[in-house]
Amino acid sequence: MVFLSLNLLARSRGPDEFWRKRKILKLAAHYIGRKRNCYSLAIRAVHRALVYSTRGRQLKKEDMMELREQRIEAAIEQHGINFQTFREGLARCSIFLNRKSLADLAIWEPRSFKALTDIASARAKQDHLKSAVNVEIPKSVIVRGSIK
Repeated sequence: MVFLSLNLLARSRGPDEFWRKRKILKLAAHYIGRKRNCYSLAIRAVHRALVYSTRGRQLKKEDMMELREQRIEAAIEQHGINFQTFREGLARCSIFLNRKSLADLAIWEPRSFKALTDIASARAKQDHLKSAVNVEIPKSVIVRGSIK
């Protein structure tokens, strides 16, 4: 398209406006009433919906994080060790598992999780951590000091 003057260039909206509006109206296709057909109402509703969906994704991540924390805390409490001692003991044994993996082990593999808590508590007791004063070394775990 050739424009003979700057005024004609500024007035020409061209196909871009059609596709820009089409994109918004496509996102509003499932709405009810004028929000579905009227562009000025549709754009408001679509922007609002996109804000809610963005916020919802963040809230979902926070909820999952909180759920995993609760599952790990509950499983650790059953084995008589606190969370700080557990994490420190695993870190000192070079066992770096994220919270998702630990929560899955706590739910679906309780014996494996028990083994992890035993290892962590034994290492914490061996390294004389303050939080592991009243923790007993399980008989199933062999540490450096027990081999003679």
